[in-house]
Amino acid sequence: MSVNELLRGSRLSWLAASGKESDVVLSSRIRLARNFREIPFPNRADFNQLAEVRLEAEKLLPGIAADLGQDFDLLDLERITPLQRDVLIEKQLISRNFIQNPQHRIVFITADRATSIMVNEEDHLRIQCMAPGLDLDTPFARASHIDDMVESQVDIAFDEKMGYLTSCPTNLGTGLRASVLLHLPGLVFTRNIQSIMNISPQLGLAIRSVYGDETESVGNLFQISNQLTLGFSEAEIIENLKTAVMEIVSHERQARKALALYMKERLEDEVWRAYGTLRYARLLSEKEVLELLSKVRLGIDLKLINEVEAGCFAEILISSRTSYLQNLAENENLSKNEIDRLRAEHVRKALLSYARGQENQK
Repeated sequence: MSVNELLRGSRLSWLAASGKESDVVLSSRIRLARNFREIPFPNRADFNQLAEVRLEAEKLLPGIAADLGQDFDLLDLERITPLQRDVLIEKQLISRNFIQNPQHRIVFITADRATSIMVNEEDHLRIQCMAPGLDLDTPFARASHIDDMVESQVDIAFDEKMGYLTSCPTNLGTGLRASVLLHLPGLVFTRNIQSIMNISPQLGLAIRSVYGDETESVGNLFQISNQLTLGFSEAEIIENLKTAVMEIVSHERQARKALALYMKERLEDEVWRAYGTLRYARLLSEKEVLELLSKVRLGIDLKLINEVEAGCFAEILISSRTSYLQNLAENENLSKNEIDRLRAEHVRKALLSYARGQENQK
């Protein structure tokens, strides 16, 4: 697959509107951090040592691909443009830290985009696996399988007392970072989200807004993940996160139920206004799309809107991003007005594509 094919596709298997608790939980992700024992971590390694890590990783790839029964695309960050790197970040296939120094940084990505392996990020290897809905077990099993293959071939930095040695102290121990992507419009609208965010650190968890900052959440999307790994087993970390997520899911559903019961007319009006704007607008900003899209998805989940399938949410979430649109147009110098016009066009097409009763190529 070419770089353009990889970057232009707007459908991600792990962000499908399916899976357990998918009305609230959009996706689950597992990351494992691993380092080679005899080579300094990336933040201390010189270019020759980073090149050595890259070479070792490339040697491992054919065996991993054959064992998983999946082909991987290899992207060299030095050989793609800054705009293309930004698209990979928008699709959550790589981290923002990964692009700071592109020399000898490569990433392996499966065709379904559900697995990626970053080489020379904060750690020598960052194995990332994702799945739709609340399903941490499937990506953990896949990531662990890849890790087992790696450890059977190379000597990994490991201490009997401290566990896996990592660049960041919060990953020390298991090297595991488990996270879940949540859509929480009910908790935001009823102003209960802050209490969830305040109590999370006490449970060893971190919750943050995916789009926006500490003072504003755009699109009501949040990521919750474990904060510490040292002193806990992988099973304990995953179970703790699952328990917390199910509690949040319960509170979100209660908030949605209250909105539908006590504010039904206002809720219906806001949902349909959002749908109408997305369906017919000719200019849309990125922030506006996120805010309107959240309302439409809430309307779909509460069965207030039956005209469109929930799958449109993920499609629009990706295809409305600025870097994605610039790359698609092969022009990173588009004016704001041109980008907003292109964004509105793609949103309209996505809604038509997912209209119920339509014969579509999904």
